[in-house]
Amino acid sequence: MANNDREDRPESYESPFKVLAKQVAGIKIQDENDTSQDAVEEEPKVVESIESLCMNCKEDGETRLLLTKIPYFREVILMSFSCDHCGFTNTEVRSAGQIQERGAKYTLIVAVEEDMQRQIVKSDTSIFRLEDLDIEMPAGRSQLTNVEGILLEILKDLESGQRKRKKEEPERWEKIDAIVQPLLKMTLNQKFPFTITLDDPSGNSWIEPSPKDRDQKYHKSEYPRTAAQNAALGLGDASTSTSTNGNTSYETSATSSNGATAHVVPQVGSDAEDSTDLEGVDILAGHNYSIPTACPGCTKPAHLNLQLVNIPYFKEVVVSAVMCLHCNYRSSDVKTGGEVPRLGKKIYLEVKDQVDLRRDILKSETCCVKIEEIGVEVVPGTMGGRFTTVEGLLTQIRDDLHSTVFDTEDKAGTGGDSMPEEKKRGWNQFFEVIDKAIKGKMEYTILLEDPLANSYVQSLEAPQQDPRLREEEYTRTEEEEDELGISDMRTRMGEGGEYEKENFDVQRQAKDMEDDVEAERARAADLIKQATAKNEEEL
Repeated sequence: MANNDREDRPESYESPFKVLAKQVAGIKIQDENDTSQDAVEEEPKVVESIESLCMNCKEDGETRLLLTKIPYFREVILMSFSCDHCGFTNTEVRSAGQIQERGAKYTLIVAVEEDMQRQIVKSDTSIFRLEDLDIEMPAGRSQLTNVEGILLEILKDLESGQRKRKKEEPERWEKIDAIVQPLLKMTLNQKFPFTITLDDPSGNSWIEPSPKDRDQKYHKSEYPRTAAQNAALGLGDASTSTSTNGNTSYETSATSSNGATAHVVPQVGSDAEDSTDLEGVDILAGHNYSIPTACPGCTKPAHLNLQLVNIPYFKEVVVSAVMCLHCNYRSSDVKTGGEVPRLGKKIYLEVKDQVDLRRDILKSETCCVKIEEIGVEVVPGTMGGRFTTVEGLLTQIRDDLHSTVFDTEDKAGTGGDSMPEEKKRGWNQFFEVIDKAIKGKMEYTILLEDPLANSYVQSLEAPQQDPRLREEEYTRTEEEEDELGISDMRTRMGEGGEYEKENFDVQRQAKDMEDDVEAERARAADLIKQATAKNEEEL
């Protein structure tokens, strides 16, 4: 009988319990088959409450958990604990996702009052640094805050006990006060600019970006974790690796496609102090070399594939790719070789049609990409080395920015409920301009600024001059040479038997002198030739 009643009910029928739930909760109950955007947005966020032990008074307290999504970032779990017995409270934020394949480091130059309100997600494995004062907040409690909030927390910790120290330890008080005073001015928006960094080996920390960021104000770089960092995250055992960069050494043979072998101990990573190169191995262009290494994602054995590629009218470069069969981690990079050039190089490319979009382009890891018409600036170290086309480079820039702003699963670009409409509109307009540039519907100029002159754009008129391609050399600044480590290089043997710094100015003068000598020799040879010809005519 009951089954017959259910069959006779119309499709619009709602049970009394469902109607009562709507009236009591005052919310819309989503139908399982309703996948519309409105239904998703109106779905309420569920707060879970768990009874837990208070670590202050050892009585029972309450922990509340909320799963939410932060714009520009990813899903996180907000945790709040409170105890009614002693009044103790605590809040934390944890990542709801997995550990990222690479660590991440964010750098922000705080220049205006608006930058103080940028959100910060600091995980329990990240280190926050205030570079101007050389102070840091070590890894520990995770939190969701902003720049102003984290500076106030550091200020509060430093000021704690200062009155007592002033009486009992005046020297220590004076040293701490030398940090407190400028930090206080920063929190009061009286001391701009200053630089902050957030370094997280797990890749789950974040500083909010802005579409207005220019001139390397905001910088995100990714890096492979060391063995110790992987062990701290529970991804591996540091004792299993003998390398300082977190990759296991394997004593093996590198085999090329032509069958040539050589006994090597490969190491992967540019920051390893004891890493060895492929000394003794003949690297031939067009041949593939496979070297075992450790996966940066899961630390299990993987393979590093190398190939030497000769780019016409440029130089030889090494294209490398890491592939892991365990976690499906994949990455690629491009490295250029040779000596450090005396001058940096700027390359200007005018993109006017689809032909220019198909040009080959090599962006080294030290290259800065600027497109004024679009408002794009990619600082060195952000994307690593890339050997692709102009269209491919712009697509990579767009995809990386889109995943940073709207998250990888947010294809519609909604940005979550908490993203302000003004910011959402600004980002959408920004990506519309990039899409026009990728499709060749607008003209613009790409600038590749590389202090090591290791970047390249294909010339369609080589060896003649390409009218849409222009190159110019420039002298590196002292800051660029410090960042690249050129200022600390010691490559010339001195009289005392110790290595000394190479002076590029001296080298340049010597090169100019050599050129002058060659010019004089050529001039003298022409005079002798003319005199000889004159004597022959007279005879």
